[in-house]
Amino acid sequence: MESVAEDAALAGQAAAAQRRAELRQTLLHWLAVFGVHAALVLVWQLGVRAAALPAVVLPAPTDIIATLARPNYDWAGNTWVTAIEILGGYLLSLVAGVGLALLFSWSRLLTLALFPLLVTLNMIPKVALGPLVIVWFSYGIGTNMLITFSLCFFPILLTTLRGLREVEPDLLDLVRSLKGSRWAMFRTIQLPGSLPYIFSGMKVAAILAVAGAVVGEFIASDRGLAYLMIQVQASLDTAAMFMAVLLLTLLGIALYLAVLLLERIFVPRDARK
Repeated sequence: MESVAEDAALAGQAAAAQRRAELRQTLLHWLAVFGVHAALVLVWQLGVRAAALPAVVLPAPTDIIATLARPNYDWAGNTWVTAIEILGGYLLSLVAGVGLALLFSWSRLLTLALFPLLVTLNMIPKVALGPLVIVWFSYGIGTNMLITFSLCFFPILLTTLRGLREVEPDLLDLVRSLKGSRWAMFRTIQLPGSLPYIFSGMKVAAILAVAGAVVGEFIASDRGLAYLMIQVQASLDTAAMFMAVLLLTLLGIALYLAVLLLERIFVPRDARK
């Protein structure tokens, strides 16, 4: 009994030491990331001041941050609009991509009929399609969500479909032999097994989501960060343009980190892609 207790204590200590080592490694990783970004900003600030570059060419980081104090730009409102477009189009593509991939995994005939068509549609340049979307649906938040959806949908569909096809056939046969429904098969076997692939597509789509919202706002919009960039371009306010780009970047990073967090919660570490 004592040896069993000692082994259990040693195992617990080893596990605790491993967790501390992983935490230390993660902390060092993020400190390195923050340090590199901070060093870049510092070099940028000192370089602009030392070279006496005009703000219209390359503003200093402090000049960029100072534009947040200008109420006429409505940074909060425009950022909120763009965030809604990004998140709305992204979630729509996630639901549609996973749902259609599930239907394809159930029906070979449906796959043969629709998948080649979807590939062809995905080859259409989204920037070229933008004006037509504006003509069909007018402009606004909903239209920009559709453009974001068009960019994010296909990567999620492809990776989810591959994940559903990678599930062990023996497990599916077992559920069928037990008279399990297709929904039960998806919920208990296909979905858990394909989660690493789904999150892989979600990470790619998170990068594309910001581009979709920007394309929509560039083509026709009356609100949003990309729309604001066009407005301040006329007055050569380069600092405000940089601020808009920075906020768009932060929105993209926030979405990507949210996907990473969900992946850590739902996908075992060894299965992450």
